[in-house]
Amino acid sequence: MEYILIIISAVFVNNIVLTRFLGICPFLGVSTRFSTACGMGGGVIFVMTLATLVTYLVNVYVLAPLGIGFMQTVTYILVIAALVQMVEIIMKKVSPPLYQALGVYLPLITTNCTILGVAILVIQNKFNLMESIVFAIANALGFTLALIIFAGIREQLEFSDIPEALRGAPIALITAGLLSLAFMGFAGIVK
Repeated sequence: MEYILIIISAVFVNNIVLTRFLGICPFLGVSTRFSTACGMGGGVIFVMTLATLVTYLVNVYVLAPLGIGFMQTVTYILVIAALVQMVEIIMKKVSPPLYQALGVYLPLITTNCTILGVAILVIQNKFNLMESIVFAIANALGFTLALIIFAGIREQLEFSDIPEALRGAPIALITAGLLSLAFMGFAGIVK
């Protein structure tokens, strides 16, 4: 039951993009097409899960025992950047088709603050290893869900009669705000 609550909370109630407002740059930048949103979502799911696992282990076995928890943010940034680079190199050698599919999204994911945010939230919420992995996957799915919904809406907006002053970024921000309000309707379901 605990894992189900974590999933519902991360995907709907406390969506990393729409209620915590992390990852707004890729949310607005990559959501112009459904296909790019799916590609970015897939990359985020993979990297967020892996990065959360590694940063959790670094925190538990290195930072906490040495009493240097204040180095958490800097350490996590370095670990995430190195991890994404290693994944990119390994993927290029082992699976060139997968590298081609995710190639352009992996460098973008390095600077995606949702990855760092989830890694820090895991420690703040005092999750164990399994809860951390479930939390990371659920947040990545929530990010992907928001990205895909937003991309679908933006594709539909291209065919709508929108006043000239609202075309482009203004209507995208208004739409993102309305989508955020819709997700905030889930508030109170889970703590």
